[in-house]
Parts: sequence; structure tokens; C-alpha cells
Amino acid sequence: MGRALETRGKSPNSAGKPPRAILVVDDEPLTCWSIAEVLGERGYRVNQAADAASALRTIAEDGAPDLVLLDVSLPDSNDLAVLSIIHRSFPRLPVMVMTAYGNQSMTVEARRRGAVALIDKPFEMDVLLSMVERTLADRGPDLTSLAPLY
Repeated sequence: MGRALETRGKSPNSAGKPPRAILVVDDEPLTCWSIAEVLGERGYRVNQAADAASALRTIAEDGAPDLVLLDVSLPDSNDLAVLSIIHRSFPRLPVMVMTAYGNQSMTVEARRRGAVALIDKPFEMDVLLSMVERTLADRGPDLTSLAPLY
């Protein structure tokens, strides 16, 4: 079930702007918690979802975040289908794919379906944080104009 985790702290954002929102989608509670803690300490507002349905519901109810961190292996979606759904509805929404089962063909397919990056599990949090910051910097300061295409 998706749940919001409000964070406050030193923000990587410009002064006066709301914190950037990140949706972490992973069925492993410790992974979700760990990522949310690290991102929250950096000033990001983090929502969590444990499955594809919760992730899609969170996006529909709360609006598109600035970034989605998406595990490939979820209880209700064991492939890249949810990535395709997100990308079809929000083509400018950056999605980073996380997987413990990565290979070259998965990387190619994830990119084809709209992923901006793929990170293999287990990963070092500083590597993930660097990728998140680089992805958001590449996307510009304000992604609030992300509107669904449905």
C-alpha cells in the first residue's frame, strides 16, 4: 500500500521551493525504508508503494512525482509492464529501474520502455543518491508541469 513519508531537512532544492517528490516502489520493506530515510535526510519528499497497483494509485491520487524508483520484481508485476504504463501516461516522468536480476537485454528493454537509468541490487546508497541527484538535475528545476496523457 502506498504511503507518504513527509521529510524535512537540508534540501538540495533552491530556497523557497517545495521539496522534490520521489516515489519508491519496492516490495521489500527494508529497501523502501532505507531509500526513504536516505532521500528524506537529503530533503526529498518520499512516497512508498509495495506493489504496482499501489504505485499507480499513488500517482493517480497524488499526481506525478519528480522521479520514480521502480523495482522490477513486484508481487503484482514481475516485469517491466508497470514501467510501460507509467511512461505511456507520463512520458516526461523519469523512472529509474532497480533490479537484482539485471542483464544487458533487460537494460535495453527498460530503456526502450522509458527508463532513464537502471541500478543493480544490491547497491550502495551513495551511488543511488548520486544517480537520483544527477537525474533530477538533468530534468531541470521544476517538473510540476507533468500532466497525464489520458
